[in-house]
Amino acid sequence: MTESGVAVRDLLRDAAGRLSAAGVPSPAVDAELLLADVLGIDRGRLITTGPVDPGAQEAFAAALARRCTREPLQHIIGHAWFGPLELAVGPGVFVPRPETEALLEWALVQARHTSPAIAVDLCSGSGALAIALAHELPNVRVHALELSDEALVWLRRNVSAQPADIADRIIMQQVDVTDRDAVVAAVGASTAGLIVSNPPYIPTGAADGLDPEVREHDPHAALFGGTDGMSVIGPMAAAIAAIARPGAPVAIEHDDTTGDRVAAVLRTTGFDDVAGRTDLAGRPRFVTGRAPVSVDVEGSGS
Repeated sequence: MTESGVAVRDLLRDAAGRLSAAGVPSPAVDAELLLADVLGIDRGRLITTGPVDPGAQEAFAAALARRCTREPLQHIIGHAWFGPLELAVGPGVFVPRPETEALLEWALVQARHTSPAIAVDLCSGSGALAIALAHELPNVRVHALELSDEALVWLRRNVSAQPADIADRIIMQQVDVTDRDAVVAAVGASTAGLIVSNPPYIPTGAADGLDPEVREHDPHAALFGGTDGMSVIGPMAAAIAAIARPGAPVAIEHDDTTGDRVAAVLRTTGFDDVAGRTDLAGRPRFVTGRAPVSVDVEGSGS
């Protein structure tokens, strides 16, 4: 303590202890991120920051109290990171996770080999995948399809925050991705050269095992895919087959327990080179494939 404030290390030590007692999984990191946000500096500058004045202490205490209730860190600071992107998030939209970055990296590698003109992000949410694709693939137009009114608010906000040359290439549309005809009407039959999706996929019976940040704050419509986790992915596969150009790479995120079922759906729908992939932690995370060489765009799909 000094006459002008409290040392950063002392504030962080106390905050980490409180967060740990509240069950927060990464108390030290969260304490640093909260304090950095209050002070308006990068987390890395905390080590060189002088004593914290009473006004900042009060703001930090308020943010800390919210985090101790297990309100998501991202809701408190107002944004989430996805790769190099900083995205606005809050109530009504799914907070993007680092695990999905593995899917993005796979998709970017495929795109650099296939040079798609059109990419599609199904269940776009905050726009994490769509915006990242537009950033990394400067010659690609990206369709961001999302059903939720609340999520669309955040999607539009995040797209509008991008430079014009990126925002102008992202086409935001309110579409039910399980409605094959609606997806075709939005994107066009056999036009997409790359398709990605992080859809609702958690089986409803697994709700009790989720962290409070997820169970109580992420929108349930973005989390749960029916009793088996497949209520969106199943019909969505037919929609993907209808909009994909022959041979287009496809990647779908899934629950830890449903990788085999997702792969089976893709194979049944006619996709080639179907394979399960792991995330940065080595856990089953997404399934990839390639669109069938020929697609009956008038058929019902299954």
